[in-house]
Amino acid sequence: MTITLQAVAEHNFDAIIKLPLLPEQQGYLASNAYSIAEASFFRETHFPRAIYLGDKPIGFIMYASLLDDGQPDEYSIFRFMVESGEQGKGYGRRAIALVLDEIRSRPGATVIYICYLPKNPVAKAFYGSLGFVETGLDEDGDMIAEIRLDGACAAPSL
Repeated sequence: MTITLQAVAEHNFDAIIKLPLLPEQQGYLASNAYSIAEASFFRETHFPRAIYLGDKPIGFIMYASLLDDGQPDEYSIFRFMVESGEQGKGYGRRAIALVLDEIRSRPGATVIYICYLPKNPVAKAFYGSLGFVETGLDEDGDMIAEIRLDGACAAPSL
């Protein structure tokens, strides 16, 4: 089956907010409902997407432009989940690849960031395998990793 990204809209909202995580993953990210509400306040910079396997929603991902931070050509993926029953099948890897392609297609995009808890070794290995390079901890103690796109200059120090 094919993995696609679709807009979060009225027809899939309920399904997206009900997607389950494994119990040990629940402390790692905000709920999908919170993320969708957040995006509604920042429509110009936040881009929520439903992850579909065929015609079934199985996950959620959201990224944002850092325009409000004065970095309009930089993007951050800051919400990503695949429902518990569909993890470990390569669907998340495909969804991230689709989001990376979507961001790369934005004019002037130079950097894509992601952050995760340093105590999450699964996230570290997963994002590292996709080409993200750790750059250090942010002020909240989260690990920052990045992919620099063609023509990007060096990242500012954290």
